[in-house]
Order: sequence, then C-alpha cells, then structure tokens
Amino acid sequence: MTDKWVDFGFQQVPSDEKVRKVAAVFTSVASKYDLMNDLMSLGVHRLWKRFTLAISGVRAGHKVLDLAGGTGDLAKAFGERVGDGGEVYLADINASMLTVGRDRLTDAGLTRNIFFTQANAEVLPFIDNYFDRVSIAFGLRNVTDKLAALKSMCRVLRPGGQLLVLEFSKPVLPVTQAIYDQYSFSLLPKLGEWVAGDAASYQYLVESIRRHPDQDALKQMILEAGFDRCEYHNLTNGVVALHRAWKY
Repeated sequence: MTDKWVDFGFQQVPSDEKVRKVAAVFTSVASKYDLMNDLMSLGVHRLWKRFTLAISGVRAGHKVLDLAGGTGDLAKAFGERVGDGGEVYLADINASMLTVGRDRLTDAGLTRNIFFTQANAEVLPFIDNYFDRVSIAFGLRNVTDKLAALKSMCRVLRPGGQLLVLEFSKPVLPVTQAIYDQYSFSLLPKLGEWVAGDAASYQYLVESIRRHPDQDALKQMILEAGFDRCEYHNLTNGVVALHRAWKY
C-alpha cells in the first residue's frame, strides 16, 4: 500500500518520511531553539505568547494541555495561573525538545503542577473531555495530519473548553508579505547556520510556514474537526495569527 504523500516544506514526501524528517529538524535545533526564536522574531514571539496567555482565560484549578510545548515558556506561564489545584501537561512529540523543556522548568523549581508527556498530537494519550484549555504554539504546521490532530485536541477538551492555536500565517498587506519573504528566505537560513550550525532546518521551517493553511483555511479546518465556534486574531499584520475555538 502506497503511503500518503504530504508537504515537507516545498518537497512532497511520504507521510512516514515527514515524521522522521521533522524529528530530525527539532532534534538538531533543540539546544538553540529559544535563542533562535529571539533572533528570528526580534523578541516579538514573547509578545505573541503574552497575548495568547492574556486571552486564554486560564485560571486557578484549570487543567491545561500545551502541545508542541518544547522549551516550556507557555507551560510555565500556565502553571503559574492554574496554581496548586490545577494541572499543566507539557507535551511534545520530540524527545530532545521535551528534555530541554523539562530541564529548564525543573532547574527553575517549577514542576510542582507541570507534567511532561512525549505524545503525538494526532493520537493524544489522554481521556476524553479532560482539559479546560488546549494550546499549541508554532507546532501545528509541523504535524503530518493536521485535521487528525485537531480532532484529537477536540476529543480531549471538555465541553465549554477552548483551543488556542498560535501559528505563523499570511500577512494581510502585500508589502508586508514582500518584506517578510525577503527576510525569511534570505536571512533566516543564514542565522540558522551562524547560530545553530544548521541552515537546512531553518530553510525547512521557513518553507513550512508558506505551506501552512492561511487564516480562513485553518479556521475551516478547526470547525471541520468538531469545534463549534472559531475566531482568529491577526498579530503583526497577520505574520502570526491566534485562532481561538470553543467546544460546547
């Protein structure tokens, strides 16, 4: 039986090969991930995440799942909000990224209510209707079957809960797109080479952004996955979008 072919950046590869290639990318960049995020976004990724946190409605006692949580910056903030009576699960499919996040939060003494799980977003190992919030920041575009992952997120979210998807998207103004393209394709792989010693991984990450569904296409995919309502907020003129969806 022929494997399904999917995007890996601008390439088309069998789906099982994409899984291996994406794993190799994040294993390669894990140790420099936070530094590269700061350099690539000029620190603005922190503001995007701060906005996500501000409108998340996460409060004391909540159970939160942070998917593709990587180095743990959002999980840390959620953990502070849910308090001793809440739970935060930092989940990532990549063992290297998960290790960086676990070590970072452990060293900071912040694991009292934060748990770590290596998990594939397409088949989440959690019971139905458990979480008050599910978040995924800059991870959905790397998932092989995005619709399957969104359905899995919907399943584990309790009725009344919310999904938060923070992801690169499509700039609203053509001039912004032109500047963004020049910056992305000319500079980011070079930064990857200089700082992380890996231009190819950052070339893939740039290409993966262009292959990701735009704001309206992702909204429709989220609704198709079983969510009852979805809205999005464009950030930095649509370079990034935050989709927020509800399960009733």
